[in-house]
Amino acid sequence: MWDVIVIGTGISGLFTALNIDEKFKVLVICKSQINKGNSYLAQGGIVYCKNPEVHFKDTLKAGSYYNNKKAVKILEEESILNINKLIDFGVDFDRDINGNLKFTREGGHSENTILHVKDKTGIEIMSVLVDKIKSKKNIVIKENTFAMDLILKNDELLGLKVIEDDGIINIYNARTIVLATGGIGKVYKNTTNSVEITGDGIAMAYRAGAHIIDMEFVQFHPTALYTDKSEERFLISEAVRGEGAILKNEHGKAFMKDYHESGDLAPRDIVSRSIFNEIKGTDKDYVYLDITHKSSSFIKKRFPTIYEKCLKENINIVKDMIPVSPSEHYLMGGIYTDLYGRTNIKGLYACGECACTGVHGANRLASNSLLEGIVFGNRIASHINETLILSSEYKEKNKYENKEKVFVLSNKDNIDILKKLCIIEEELNEVMENYVGIIRSKEELKIALDVVEKLKARIENINSRSFKYFEVLNMITVSILIIKGALGRNKSLGAHYIDKV
Repeated sequence: MWDVIVIGTGISGLFTALNIDEKFKVLVICKSQINKGNSYLAQGGIVYCKNPEVHFKDTLKAGSYYNNKKAVKILEEESILNINKLIDFGVDFDRDINGNLKFTREGGHSENTILHVKDKTGIEIMSVLVDKIKSKKNIVIKENTFAMDLILKNDELLGLKVIEDDGIINIYNARTIVLATGGIGKVYKNTTNSVEITGDGIAMAYRAGAHIIDMEFVQFHPTALYTDKSEERFLISEAVRGEGAILKNEHGKAFMKDYHESGDLAPRDIVSRSIFNEIKGTDKDYVYLDITHKSSSFIKKRFPTIYEKCLKENINIVKDMIPVSPSEHYLMGGIYTDLYGRTNIKGLYACGECACTGVHGANRLASNSLLEGIVFGNRIASHINETLILSSEYKEKNKYENKEKVFVLSNKDNIDILKKLCIIEEELNEVMENYVGIIRSKEELKIALDVVEKLKARIENINSRSFKYFEVLNMITVSILIIKGALGRNKSLGAHYIDKV
């Protein structure tokens, strides 16, 4: 019996686990390796709310005023406390020559308020958290372990069913489970997300009866490096525009001032739709991001990761404009939680991108996601510390006994089944990309729902219980939730934009 199981090893999952009292036995699981995932890909930074009133207004404006104001207030009030914890853990944010923290600015922000570590903030934070968590004696880490489903009896959470790395189905009994599984990126053909991000936690919670809300609000980051390769899209951080880069169309004209008073630093939903409009009717699938007016030394020092990645694509950003296009980036909706991360299922918490406190509203403000992960992760840990009874004092009246035959599965489906699963995944990616993207219509959403429901029927007829099978099933589940959410909202709001009602 585990006191707490945390599913997911991004910033929200690890920060939650690290703040749980050491008297509790904690199991942290991830379906691949602990050093992979979306948090490692975060480039821009994390908001440090030195001026809460300004940040409050910026967050609400970016979120189309659909935000949960209480959640936004908490984000600001507890920002500095939790960032100081990161610094105490050993995160070395960039500083000026006098040792003061350096701040940058990104889209939707009125001030320079974002801490960063060059253009690899996520890697720095995650490396520190991973080292820290490995030193904790009360925390056990299990990699390559796929969470299949939550186990409930009479609406009480009892544990978790998993597929372990050797293919064996196992049961972990737990008194508390924290879902920190990230978003839904891989349901789209083009995404900045890691390959592991398939909506698992949201799908699992939905099957268990958790409330899922606001799934129609899918953010498309305006500036992913354009490539015709079939792979996850490399993000060109918003911080590049924060440092003065300019979006230009195929004729070399700067266009963002035509769409919004903040120009290149408008909120993400507006910039993405503007790029969509600039591309429409041309023979190109991208626009350009130009930072060539900055010095070579500045570019290489401030954006070393982006510089090196672009060089590998034969683009020298010191002298060449960067081809960029919008790609799926972030889900504002998810598992409904209160301000302590609690779901409607007793004992089940959620935090990070899989959760929805309402803090982001209909469109997330840049660099609020890492902050959300640590603020609400810490609140979950605090609530667990205050309310959970030690397992030694807990009567296991409802310990789940595995009545199923525990058997070895083939994590590598036979070629025929694997081919079927890959075809279904590809068809799902195409319909979500083409019909449930930046600009939507009711007619196309109805077509998408029909197609995805047929894909669901097809996968249910496949006899497989592998990692891949459950990933594709989860992707279909969350896709249906996204489409139904979009069909249920008749007016455009934030990242949900309806072209025709």
